[in-house]
Amino acid sequence: MAFFLAAAPARVGVAMAGLGVVWLVHAETGSFGVAGLVTGSFAVAETLVGPQTARLMDRFGQPRVLVPLLCAHAGATAALVALALTGAPAVTLMAAGLTVGATIPQFGALSAARWSALLHGRAELTPALALETISNEVAFLLGPALAVLTATQLHPAAGTLLAGALVVGAGLAFAALRRTAPTPGATDAPKHGAARGPGTLLTRNFATLLAVNLALGVFFGSTQVSVSAFADVHHTAAAAGFLYGMMSAVSLLAGLAYGRHGRHTPSATQLPLILAFLASASLLPLLADTPWQLGLALLLPGAGVAPCIIASSTLVESVMDRSVLTQAFTWTNSASAAGIAVAAATAGRLVDGPGGTRAGFAVPLLALTATAALTWSNRHALTTAATASKRTPTQTDSTDEYRSTDPHVESDTGTGRG
Repeated sequence: MAFFLAAAPARVGVAMAGLGVVWLVHAETGSFGVAGLVTGSFAVAETLVGPQTARLMDRFGQPRVLVPLLCAHAGATAALVALALTGAPAVTLMAAGLTVGATIPQFGALSAARWSALLHGRAELTPALALETISNEVAFLLGPALAVLTATQLHPAAGTLLAGALVVGAGLAFAALRRTAPTPGATDAPKHGAARGPGTLLTRNFATLLAVNLALGVFFGSTQVSVSAFADVHHTAAAAGFLYGMMSAVSLLAGLAYGRHGRHTPSATQLPLILAFLASASLLPLLADTPWQLGLALLLPGAGVAPCIIASSTLVESVMDRSVLTQAFTWTNSASAAGIAVAAATAGRLVDGPGGTRAGFAVPLLALTATAALTWSNRHALTTAATASKRTPTQTDSTDEYRSTDPHVESDTGTGRG
């Protein structure tokens, strides 16, 4: 559990970073337009560069790449704050935002890869990935609130600085736990539909799982905008956070239940059924006429969110070669982020049109229905790949205490597992 606990504060820092940049840049420039450009630069770099740094970690090992990456992130964060406080032009701030986003690690993917290295093919993996999902959701509940609180109550730069401190400090502690890091370049036997070498990610199975995470991002992005617009239309704007928080709370509870009891049916069978449930439940917000009805209508979709994420993560771990596993987890995060961005923009235009909030709530319904059909059509290939994966040996045996075999990585001292 040491690496999981070390990653927890870093996840909160990642969740704080974007909103911290918004408050910093707006306070110093007086423009939400400039703040949006800088934050957008940060998000684009995080989405596109993150998988490339994950590729380096798969090849050279997490500790060797993570330490210099964190040092670069510390410098980039300090530079962004200094430039904002000294009145730098928007283009310079955007360049600094790009650098901050390009150097922020995806700790969810790194932690999931470690769980896979320790528990691949074992029943305990599903509860471990459930724990990952719950930790990420808690981080993204706490992070934005903490970013706003520190930026408004202490100093506009406080949110960005605290986010950077959490990422760098906790990240260095995570990197220091080397025994649990996946072996660089480790590979499995070829999986169904997968090939060796640089084309390993280009498979139908992985494309299906990317589509699932894109659809989840569409659900999050469109629901956030539509719920906010619905509350505003009904003159209860302050209730938007409460309504969305209710759905998140149900998701956390469902994630706990799924992690405890969801191991008995193959994930490839569960995933299309969960997506079909989510799509059906997404009909309910279309029928709501009052805020309290919307709150009740969001409970059922919330119950499907965490199980969907866990089942998807379990399949990513099962069907992908070990040599690209960190990249695979990072790309799924990027797909979700892309879905959020596109859906938020689309839903925003729809709710301003004649369809109103019902048009916004229709977006996730369509995306989830299409993805459920796609996943159902590919369930046999996913099942075959996952079954073949369970027959492959893990990087450890019963006596090696999960030590890394990277010659550049020294083992931790002591006998307890890292």
